[in-house]
Amino acid sequence: MRARWLWVFLLLLALLAALVSVAEGAPPAQAGTPPAVTDDQVNAVAKGLYCPVCENTPLDVCPTLACIQWRATIREKLAAGWTTQQINDYFVAQYGERVLARPSGRGLNVLVWVIPPLVILAGVALLWRFLLPMVRKPAPAAAPLPAAAARDASADEYAQRLEAELRKRI
Repeated sequence: MRARWLWVFLLLLALLAALVSVAEGAPPAQAGTPPAVTDDQVNAVAKGLYCPVCENTPLDVCPTLACIQWRATIREKLAAGWTTQQINDYFVAQYGERVLARPSGRGLNVLVWVIPPLVILAGVALLWRFLLPMVRKPAPAAAPLPAAAARDASADEYAQRLEAELRKRI
């Protein structure tokens, strides 16, 4: 019985030694290693860029080979620790500001941000100017005519001519 326990003890000791040797042979985990870049992270950056080859197609949905390569470039830059702004600056340097989904507010691009609100304000002002006179205030209620004035109104020349014409046709 003791021999059996001795063999179990030696087997456990050998197993423990094997585990320790495997653990020592494994490369240590590096604390500064960035996690793998996911497709969601790549698409978040690519969504802010337009394909320079295709018209009005965001980089995250463009199926061309060029866009696939550009998404791979974004993945490499993210893995290297680049920020979204640095990646955008890289693509602007390569292809110009037309690749940005949101143009910068410098130079002539400021017109993209200023003109639409000005056009809307001008349209509202024109509508106000031309529609305001069309909205008429209700006329003040006229004072009721006295009975004598009502009789005089019925003796109107027009009413008399109308009655005469109707008598002729009947």
